[in-house]
Amino acid sequence: MEKFSRQALNDGVLSAEMLTVTRDSELARVLNQHYNKANDYEIPSKFLEVSQITLREFFSAISRGCDADPSWKKSIYKIICKLECNIPDTFKSPHSLPDTVHE
Repeated sequence: MEKFSRQALNDGVLSAEMLTVTRDSELARVLNQHYNKANDYEIPSKFLEVSQITLREFFSAISRGCDADPSWKKSIYKIICKLECNIPDTFKSPHSLPDTVHE
């Protein structure tokens, strides 16, 4: 998130609202590759939504110079932790792949 936020600033993005995370975006591709290496699951919409909020929070904090403070990420984590949701039971099962249907 930090890397993509800094890149957006370097590219001349002026406001956090200009940043979006879609299924086709580079950030979604990188996150999917990291968390879903075998591409077994479709990225949930909620994951994209939380990723976009997180990206915007990082962008806003960096653009305000908050990253000069060693603990600057704590305020971002406090915001995004409220967006967490429960992991579906199908993902907890050792045999979850056959039980899971793409959205």
